[in-house]
Amino acid sequence: MNARTRATKDVGVLRKGFTLFPVELQMFGKAADRWMVFWWVVHLCIIGISVEGSPPCPEKCECTHEPFKVNCSSSQLSSVPKGIHKNTQSLNLANNLLQTLGKHQFSDLEQLQELDLSENMLTMIEVQAFSDLKNLLILRISQNRLKVIQVGVFSGLQSLCLLDISKNEILVFLNDMFYELPSLKKLYMNENELVFIPNRAFSGLLYLQELNLDGYNLSSTPTEALSQLPRLVRLHFTHTSLTVLPNNSFRQLTQLRELTLSHWHKLDTLLSNSLTGLNLTSLTLSYCNLSSVPYASLRHLVYLLYLDLSYNPINSIKAHLLRDLLRLQEFHLVGGNLKRVEPGAFHGLVNIQVFNVSLNYLSTLEETVFQSVETLQVLRLDGNPLACDCRLFWVLQHHLHSKTDEQPASCASPLQVQGRAFEEIMESELPMLFICRPAHILNRKLQEVHVEEGQTVLFLCQVDGDPSPSINWVSPQRALLPTTGRIRVLSNGTLEVRYVQLQDSGIYFCFASNVAGNDSIFVRLWVRRFTTSSSRNRSAHFFLDGWRFTSTHSPANGSSDSQTFPLDLKTLLVAVTMGFLSFLSSVAVCFIFMFFWSQSKGQIKHTAAIDFVPHSTGGGSEGGRTRMETGRFTMKLI
Repeated sequence: MNARTRATKDVGVLRKGFTLFPVELQMFGKAADRWMVFWWVVHLCIIGISVEGSPPCPEKCECTHEPFKVNCSSSQLSSVPKGIHKNTQSLNLANNLLQTLGKHQFSDLEQLQELDLSENMLTMIEVQAFSDLKNLLILRISQNRLKVIQVGVFSGLQSLCLLDISKNEILVFLNDMFYELPSLKKLYMNENELVFIPNRAFSGLLYLQELNLDGYNLSSTPTEALSQLPRLVRLHFTHTSLTVLPNNSFRQLTQLRELTLSHWHKLDTLLSNSLTGLNLTSLTLSYCNLSSVPYASLRHLVYLLYLDLSYNPINSIKAHLLRDLLRLQEFHLVGGNLKRVEPGAFHGLVNIQVFNVSLNYLSTLEETVFQSVETLQVLRLDGNPLACDCRLFWVLQHHLHSKTDEQPASCASPLQVQGRAFEEIMESELPMLFICRPAHILNRKLQEVHVEEGQTVLFLCQVDGDPSPSINWVSPQRALLPTTGRIRVLSNGTLEVRYVQLQDSGIYFCFASNVAGNDSIFVRLWVRRFTTSSSRNRSAHFFLDGWRFTSTHSPANGSSDSQTFPLDLKTLLVAVTMGFLSFLSSVAVCFIFMFFWSQSKGQIKHTAAIDFVPHSTGGGSEGGRTRMETGRFTMKLI
């Protein structure tokens, strides 16, 4: 409500009160009448003076006092309105139709501290458009159509602390464009169409603390330009098409504490030294294409308190690889492909308070993942296909499921609790529902195999338990056997030894384990050398008294499971005879073909005359010359 409105209201109150005066006049007579008229005239004079002293308010705008603010937003203005009072401290011109700002556009507003020009149609701002706003602290020019900002546009803004030029169409920043903003602390320039940032684009911003930047069309990280910001504390670098973050990208930003790299959709790995030189307390690497946690890049960030790796296709968190992040308090990995968090993954991290792995593919989260769960205050497991067994008993036991306001976690299996939220399960039900069966190996019969070199052997290790036990095989040399190679562990837990050799002999152990218990068995393998008759051709397993093939899927029951095919002398003679007949037939066909081909060439001459010159005998010479004679003979062709 402006001063003019309040004055009108006061006059109305006086008039309403004056309607009571005739009653009083009848009581007190003419003296009272004169007194009341005098009082009313004086009051009107006072009101008139106050109305004349009120600051004017431009048309289509709203004004408030203490402090004086002018709001002209959403008024369809095509130019800056006239009549704005010189004591105005806040001017809102957002959501209008402004297209250009001329030189000294705000020359009479020296007291202005906040100016909002966002959501207009600005395509041009002339140099020194804001030169008279020496006390301006906040300038917003976001959501316009600016393609370039000339050097000198921001001259005169010596006190400016916040500048927002986001959501424009700026293609390139010019050198020294912000040089005349010595007090600037926050710069928002995200969501533009930048293709290039020169090395001196940020020169002069010695006190800048927060920078919001993106680079849809940038071809490289502006490392040199960022090095001009020695006091930068917060950097948000988002929405880029860059495929790599080079080593030492932020090496000069020694004061940087919060780094956000978001929506780098082509960034699939982080180089080991890409964050070297930083002492971050907060790091966000979200909406990227990281398939694994960048352990090597994070190792030196010993002051890190907050780590967010959300919306990356990370499928596991390995054990003991984050132990250097001693001060870490919050870990977020939302919306990834996380299937497993290994026991010991967060050992050594005694300050973890928030652990958020919602919207993943975890079936469980064991208590041994953490050094201690006593410091854990918030645990987010919602949106995971959780198997509610003894591995998750600790979550309900410590009531961690009730320490969040978000969607509660629920059970995906087993059937008796499928679909039930954690908060719906009573404590009395826990001993009956959240249980496990220890690992147990079913085939306990001793497996002992005697084979010759070159054969393939399979050893079985069938297990049972809830949750499904893990199976590991150990060699006679006490080495853990892999899932690939000549000696390997198959997906069903079977040990396969292909083309056995003498050094493969020995005792092999199968270990089955789950969170509820362990079990083990051992098997024996004896490998003997080939016999003398069989050593002629080991690769083909060919023997004079037979032909032997070895199945690559024979069961480990002590037999070689080979098939022998008889090969006697009669069979050998028949094979040789058939081979000679095939050869002779091929030769005959060739001769017949040549005969008919020669007949098709016409009449054949049966004689041929050949001239020749014999070599010199070296004995007869006349006049120093050697006599040569030409000979001729006729050859008859058969």
